[in-house]
Amino acid sequence: MDSCVVRQAIKDQATDAVIGYELVIQEDRDSLYNPSSDSVAANTMVSFLSENSDRIFKDKKTFMTFTPTLLFRNTPKIFDKDKVVIQIGDNIVIHSLAAILISKYREDGYHFAINDFQFTPKYFSMLEYVDYIKLDVTGNMDETQKRSIANVVDMAHGFQKKFIATGVNSKEAYDCAVELNADFVEGSYISGATITKTNKLDFMQGNLYQLIMEITKDEPDVEVLEETITRDAALTYALLRMANSAYFAVHHETTSVRQALVRVGISQLKQWIYLLSFEDKENSSEELLKTSFMRANFASALVKKLKNFTINTSDAYLMGMFSTLEYMIDASMAEILEDIPIVEEVKTALVTGEGKAGRLFELILCYEKAEWVEIKEIAEELGLKTNELAQIYMDCVEEVNNIWENVVGMSESE
Repeated sequence: MDSCVVRQAIKDQATDAVIGYELVIQEDRDSLYNPSSDSVAANTMVSFLSENSDRIFKDKKTFMTFTPTLLFRNTPKIFDKDKVVIQIGDNIVIHSLAAILISKYREDGYHFAINDFQFTPKYFSMLEYVDYIKLDVTGNMDETQKRSIANVVDMAHGFQKKFIATGVNSKEAYDCAVELNADFVEGSYISGATITKTNKLDFMQGNLYQLIMEITKDEPDVEVLEETITRDAALTYALLRMANSAYFAVHHETTSVRQALVRVGISQLKQWIYLLSFEDKENSSEELLKTSFMRANFASALVKKLKNFTINTSDAYLMGMFSTLEYMIDASMAEILEDIPIVEEVKTALVTGEGKAGRLFELILCYEKAEWVEIKEIAEELGLKTNELAQIYMDCVEEVNNIWENVVGMSESE
């Protein structure tokens, strides 16, 4: 089973109202756990930023576990302090700099939850910083276990903290949480987990390396960032999904990489790129990415030769760039493009092949397969001169190859 990002509802025990969702990872049919490694935590956050939508998250708080590394790298700053609750576990509680680190975020207005609270000095030292205390509650506990948890609940309320009973996966566990006077409850018995399959898009490491090099400069060049992202289908798709997600509370659709960069901002872009650096570097779909880049350049170049065409050069570029996504993502092209604000002509072209844009896309595919009869027919239909196609294509090939050599060279030098 592919890894899934699961949103686990957290409900008010008294009113049954959902007050937020915890994002956790489900690796197989049975396992459900908080991310403990940097890579798992980072991938969860990347999935949240790209898949977040009004249908799922709305205005509820999102509880998300951060590792020490992610906290030290200021990763929480990519999230709105009023929308995210930073969950911390033992790996942070026992850290020598924990109090300093957490107090800094508290001063900035962030809220904290502490997982699996323990009666130890280290955990008690964290109480002044946290808003929620979480502890696993299961059915069939003996009286000693119940008294121990009851003491935690009483202590939490004494310090004006909210207690969240987790692991409420049965009626027995729910009854126990009610008996213990838990403020909030979380588990499958409360609400079935909503699962979103995580599709790990492959991108060229050379492109990512260039982004890292540029974004770490004192004054990053937006044009360089745009140029780097727009030659990579996976990065372009991921950035547009993030910029148009409900997390950024968009009022107008972001339809280009430049607009997305402005909307996301340099600070949050840094954190997004940092999170991407944790992605698995194996199994890169280099040939697919190169094909999409070539199609994007070719489509854009052809549109420049057409008068009053139904799509402009930027739309044509995205059409070529996104044409390989269904081979990278386990979904149909219609599903992939559903939440991406590209013009309908491009969506129709990629999904059904209809319309003038569809014919242009068909011309590009025919050229790749050297189907000369079809090429001549479609070119004449669109008003393109067949004797110019070869030169346009070769110019694009040369440009793509030159750029690709630099990108691959950076990948190999890492």
